[in-house]
Amino acid sequence: MSEIKGFLNIKRKDAEYRPVGERIKDFKEVEIRMTDDEIKQQAARCMDCGVPFCHGCGCPLDNLIPEWNDLVYRGHWKKAIDLLYLKNNFPEFTGRICPALCEASCTAGLSASPVAIREIEVNIIEKGYAEGYIRPKPPKKRTGRKIAVVGAGPAGLTAADDLNRLGYEVCVFEQDKNAGGILRYGIPDFKLEKKIIDRRTKLMEDEGVRFENGVKIGADISLKYLRSRFDAVCIACGARKPRDLNIQGRELDGVYFAMDFLVKQNKKVSDETPDGGDITVKGKHVLVIGGGDTGSDCVGTSIRQGASSVTQIEIMPKPPEQISESTPWPMWPYLLRTSSSHQEGCERLWNIMTKSFEGEKGKLKQVRAVKVEWESDPLGRPTKMKEIPNSEFIIKADAAFISMGFTGVINDAIISESQIKLTDKDCIAVDSNMMTSAKGVFAAGDAVSGASLVVRAIASGKNMAEAVHKFISDKNNPRRNQSRERK
Repeated sequence: MSEIKGFLNIKRKDAEYRPVGERIKDFKEVEIRMTDDEIKQQAARCMDCGVPFCHGCGCPLDNLIPEWNDLVYRGHWKKAIDLLYLKNNFPEFTGRICPALCEASCTAGLSASPVAIREIEVNIIEKGYAEGYIRPKPPKKRTGRKIAVVGAGPAGLTAADDLNRLGYEVCVFEQDKNAGGILRYGIPDFKLEKKIIDRRTKLMEDEGVRFENGVKIGADISLKYLRSRFDAVCIACGARKPRDLNIQGRELDGVYFAMDFLVKQNKKVSDETPDGGDITVKGKHVLVIGGGDTGSDCVGTSIRQGASSVTQIEIMPKPPEQISESTPWPMWPYLLRTSSSHQEGCERLWNIMTKSFEGEKGKLKQVRAVKVEWESDPLGRPTKMKEIPNSEFIIKADAAFISMGFTGVINDAIISESQIKLTDKDCIAVDSNMMTSAKGVFAAGDAVSGASLVVRAIASGKNMAEAVHKFISDKNNPRRNQSRERK
């Protein structure tokens, strides 16, 4: 594999960012791509580890990472792209926004720094576009069967892409103006510019996938109608129901859900008109409640809008700066992570619980908070929280964004009309074949698992496509079904 001692002789290089003073003035991507020579050097760090944990343990897509690393090192870009495509429909997405679970499982990371897999991945796909290797490849033969996909997020797009390649006529229904789902409306352009999504959906259209945007299933068209017109229906509507913070002052003007803020700004960047007007924090003191990726995106967006100050609080303890014993290799490590947005100017506080929102004349002015402490198990994992007496304090805030995760699918007409069963976590219940309680209706992605990573949504979308293909194949071949039943 590449250079046998590459991981020892070559230092890991991470992607650089545009200067802070420059990038906070716009919403363009902050990362700077490496050169081909730099990427080849990084690929040379992939070792002959025997058992590639990056592939088998880290990546939900089972990407053939060592193989395409070796091809990149040797300059065989076209072959590397072909291998990358075997497992990942959209490496231009994961190469930009995936937290790189594969790198946490990299064997080289045991004795040195892990291979820069994510950066290699995005350079492979961008090389493919630049060199013209990536061209429309419609299926040579159509099955005559039709599939409806509800939701154009990562899971829905993946299922549509795979089913189209299998020869099905696929129509994707998306309630928003443009396809992309969380990729387009939840993730800021400084992490993923929307022209990247447009480039991919245009390619899918050229390959035969049809997009019906601005169509809400359950309102504009019923699920019953889809079931009568298509051989199968795939639901990939995401899990967008936000976890609320029902405390005193929640009704004040200036208290918002984080995703409402991000969606409005993303629409504005894309020259779409945000529903209900803008949420603007220019000149305001911003408080972000929640320490995850969505909260970080609120930090970067607030800074770009010109906030006077940005504070992010988290109820959990500050993670360790070194990998915790509770998450040994090759597990995803529990440790402190600092995003590009945090580096742009943000105060971060841990062990803080929000007590109330306070304001004047219906507008938020400050937030009352209290310090907490946690009891931990022998491995240092927080288990029980309690408030610290007499530790209440005030945080000045004209705008507060609740970024505390999501609690399942929005139970709208598409769910209630067909009486699709939900789990106790308000996600769509599916069987081992990814079929819902409605025959011929399948579900995947966050709608099934709850809010998770884009790479996991892609993996789920691939599994759903495979399940749909099996369902239709069995339906068209009764003898095959009878054979299975006898077994």
